[in-house]
Amino acid sequence: MTLLDAPKYNASRARVIRNSIIAGVIAIVVIAASTWWFWNWPEEHRVNNFLSTVEAKDFNKAYALWNNDPDWQQHPDRYKLYDFNQFQKDWGPSSDYGVIRSHQISISKTVGNGVVMGVNINGGKTPLFLRVDHKTKQIGFSPMELYVGP
Repeated sequence: MTLLDAPKYNASRARVIRNSIIAGVIAIVVIAASTWWFWNWPEEHRVNNFLSTVEAKDFNKAYALWNNDPDWQQHPDRYKLYDFNQFQKDWGPSSDYGVIRSHQISISKTVGNGVVMGVNINGGKTPLFLRVDHKTKQIGFSPMELYVGP
């Protein structure tokens, strides 16, 4: 086949190819944007469940979520560094926040092998920073704080 024997231009086939390329690019952009937007969603969901449990005053379940161990009562010696009594002091009615009635995650960012998030408790202005480990899914107090803005 030579250049002079080229097939006739097929407008409908060209339109299908063009539309397929456009749809592919749009799909890639949508997938990339949603991946970026929801990257920390599992960890945020975990902290929301934890704080909702604290708001419901179910401290046994909240401590299980904190340690990612539903059977923590079978082996409390594993959690001597932050035992259930200290947990109740930090999250119970006698905590710095009093009775926790509401929460809102104001910022979250992946840092190292976990997600650090700032949580406003009871409508407070200064967030409490919690960290969820990617591998163990344990919640803990974050040693670092994120800039939330003015």
